[in-house]
Amino acid sequence: MTNDGSSAVPADMVESLEAINTNCEEVESNLREVLAACDPDVLAELSPIDRAYTFLILAKAVVTLFTLQLRCSGESPDEHNVKSELERLDLYTNRIEYYIDRSTARPTTTLNAQAATRFIEHSLPDLTTEQRRDMRDISRGMGPDRKSREDHGKKKKRKHDLAEKQSVAAAAAAFLAEAQKELFGGRNLGKQKEDEEPEEGEIDGD
Repeated sequence: MTNDGSSAVPADMVESLEAINTNCEEVESNLREVLAACDPDVLAELSPIDRAYTFLILAKAVVTLFTLQLRCSGESPDEHNVKSELERLDLYTNRIEYYIDRSTARPTTTLNAQAATRFIEHSLPDLTTEQRRDMRDISRGMGPDRKSREDHGKKKKRKHDLAEKQSVAAAAAAFLAEAQKELFGGRNLGKQKEDEEPEEGEIDGD
């Protein structure tokens, strides 16, 4: 306080400090949620891509907080080794987003053949018993012509889908292994539940 009773700290600076304090409280709250998601049991339930994305978010949070600490200490992040980590995180972000886009299911339009068959049967009451039976067979995929036409297309589609899924899964698994090694010292968090469960004391001690 000055002699005239006014604050020695400018009003705009007080506002900025209050905003920083509010933001720090929000960061603390959000960070608790992120750390809770990094529980080994939770991570084991995630798909490889979701697990890799979780590691990426955690790495970004750590590097961002460290960068803020440098700035608060009067040190420029541009002149610190953390700059290379920021660049590497940008690269990983692009990789993850690429594989997430590739793995996203594309909407398709399908025909409910059995429902369509029932509709046709009601629309054409003069169908014979044999004709109705043939229509039901076709709706179940048992028609000979339909089966022969679809077999070849299904084989080609299965090969293409399998190759694409293997490519995405392999890339996601490779990224996950690298991120896991850097963040957790190579600890395998993707074990299935049927594997030996770690002791409670061991998880608490991590």
